[in-house]
Amino acid sequence: MIRPASFGYNEQTAGSNAFQQKAHSLAGIEQSALKEFDAFVDLLRSKEVNVIVVDDTPEPHKPDAIFPNNWVSFHDNGDVLMYPMQAENRRYERNEDIIRKLESNFTVKHVIDLSRFELDDKFLEGTGSMVLDRAHKLAYACLSPRTNAEVLLTFCHHLGFKPVAFNAADANGTAIYHTNVMMCIGSQFAVICLDSITDDVEKQAVITSLQATEKEIVAISYEQMHQFAGNMLEVNTKSGKSLLVMSASAHKSLTEEQVNTLEKYAEIVSADITTIETIGGGSARCMLAEVHLPAIA
Repeated sequence: MIRPASFGYNEQTAGSNAFQQKAHSLAGIEQSALKEFDAFVDLLRSKEVNVIVVDDTPEPHKPDAIFPNNWVSFHDNGDVLMYPMQAENRRYERNEDIIRKLESNFTVKHVIDLSRFELDDKFLEGTGSMVLDRAHKLAYACLSPRTNAEVLLTFCHHLGFKPVAFNAADANGTAIYHTNVMMCIGSQFAVICLDSITDDVEKQAVITSLQATEKEIVAISYEQMHQFAGNMLEVNTKSGKSLLVMSASAHKSLTEEQVNTLEKYAEIVSADITTIETIGGGSARCMLAEVHLPAIA
């Protein structure tokens, strides 16, 4: 997790992120975001999650640094991937020094940098653009200005994944900018806004894939998606217990039946990150770049 140094509304990403809202006043936003961030970290640590916090640097200005899952992903074969970002000011977030800091505790075999695709205006924003079923080597991706099919195939080639690509839009018909706001893949479940996949053939292909991998499907509505109910991440505690991490707004939006279904598989842990969600347009999952690298004994 990246503790922000200059969190704020990002004009460069607002065009494709319908979840961002510009505040009438910027007063106190940075401090409010920091309080939410620190409380979120404390909550995860209280649940025995190993959280590695890296402080962002004030310069260059990086309003979205709090969302590291877009520029980097870590894999159990020792590979680390860095991704092409659409917004120029988000490209400053890529930082190999952060990767090197992990090498005292984890094995890093290869760093694969896909940022060259930015030269052709082709983007793939990490585990925002892709929702990975790591166990079955599947990369679910709704195509958008930030999620390019060619770069998706390049990722899959490097790591031996199979793409499950489709198109998805919100209730207003706007392309959903990141797949991880409309779906979450857990070890035994999938939370997904099926209504957002308007093509019946594509929708059935996604359902078939989820069923083939024995995921219990929890379908959420457009309204729940806009409360970030799709933006969840299943994590393990130090003792191996499963937690399903989400925001308080996402948790509140779920029905009792949905909560009961999810609690069969994981303990729900939710944090109030209202400022971060509203101004940044991302939620709990976006703040977590999960480390699957092999641990050094």
